[in-house]
Amino acid sequence: MPVPLRRLFLTGAGSLALWSGAALARPRHAAAPHKTAGKPAKSGDDDDDSGGDATAAQDSSPAQTPVGPLDTEARWAFIQDYNTGTVLLQKAADERMPPSSLTKLMTAYITFSMLKSGRLHLDQQLPVSEKAWRMQGSKMFVPLGASIPVSQLIQGMVIQSGNDACIVLAEGISGSEDQFVALMNKEAARLGLTNTQFRNCTGWPDPDHYMSARDIGTLAHHIIADYPEYYHFFSEKDFRFNNISQGNRNVLVDKGLADGLKTGHTDAGGFGLCASSDHGGHRITVVVNGLPSSKARASEGERLLGWAFANFENVALLRKGQDLQVAKVWLGEAPTVPLQAGGDLTVTVPHGWQNRVKVSLDYQAPLPAPIAAGQQVGTITIAGASVDPIELPLVAGASVPRLGLISRSVAVLGHLAGRA
Repeated sequence: MPVPLRRLFLTGAGSLALWSGAALARPRHAAAPHKTAGKPAKSGDDDDDSGGDATAAQDSSPAQTPVGPLDTEARWAFIQDYNTGTVLLQKAADERMPPSSLTKLMTAYITFSMLKSGRLHLDQQLPVSEKAWRMQGSKMFVPLGASIPVSQLIQGMVIQSGNDACIVLAEGISGSEDQFVALMNKEAARLGLTNTQFRNCTGWPDPDHYMSARDIGTLAHHIIADYPEYYHFFSEKDFRFNNISQGNRNVLVDKGLADGLKTGHTDAGGFGLCASSDHGGHRITVVVNGLPSSKARASEGERLLGWAFANFENVALLRKGQDLQVAKVWLGEAPTVPLQAGGDLTVTVPHGWQNRVKVSLDYQAPLPAPIAAGQQVGTITIAGASVDPIELPLVAGASVPRLGLISRSVAVLGHLAGRA
């Protein structure tokens, strides 16, 4: 018998409407062009991370968001919902830029991986080399020849942005900074950081050392997801070492607006920030860079984080096992079978846009028996309301055995007679 295609659309979270016609066009999004930032400075020092003699150029163009363009003073910006991966804002997000001490997020990521694998321990003492002791820029002030616990080196790295702490960790883990940098680049490739190349473990200026804002956001996501047991280091507000107290350079952490992650500054890259915050299970991560001052970094980071929470919400659209439609069954012991979502789905949409989400069910009807409960019988496609197309399996909610031979024959004859 002919088997027509059924295309059903759920609009919003509740109402159901039957549509007919050709299949929906599913757009493919082209990758943004990759560009290389200007050559960073070779040396210097400042009040944050590392220094330089160049000045980051400002870009007055607006950022792109699902609700329209948004002005930002940042030259590079990227905002993402942690739970759904939805991009909420981007501006030159795939452009290669000097990441400054945001580089230390990868140094931290590798350190955490060594801790989790048991190859490193928080109370393990690592020696301070002359290279680490002489390292300039922001420092935790490690004494030459001392041995320092890994836990304190992590605090010095993420709270005080200590370049010297990074060198001690790199040499302790890999034997040398160069060997550690090779490990950083290997991890960057594994995590899919396509616009990242490391030349050191600190973010010290180098013309061949770069990351993109999107890559920094992706790395922050992996730190939070892969090593939650060590994420608390980023939210500590101050750290005292060698009789020197220093506060967390992330003003959003100090103000209780974020629980991580890192700041950065070079003259070439400007002032940058990667911050993440959780509001009742809704987590947002913000990356900005290329700002003209630490004050602008703090105010813009706070403004954009507040904007993201104020303008977007997470909607639990589908639940695994939720009945979506009843489909007819061909030659089955039951005439119909419920169709269900094969998994849970939460989407991030602008506030008030929930009813603009379309959920389409694609399957062949009637479904031929036998059918097993949980068997995939079609596809659920979610689109609209600035949601990139998402597909989930459409599954049978019950088992339907096939009719016996005699019953099948009767059913077929009855069907033919009805068509005569």
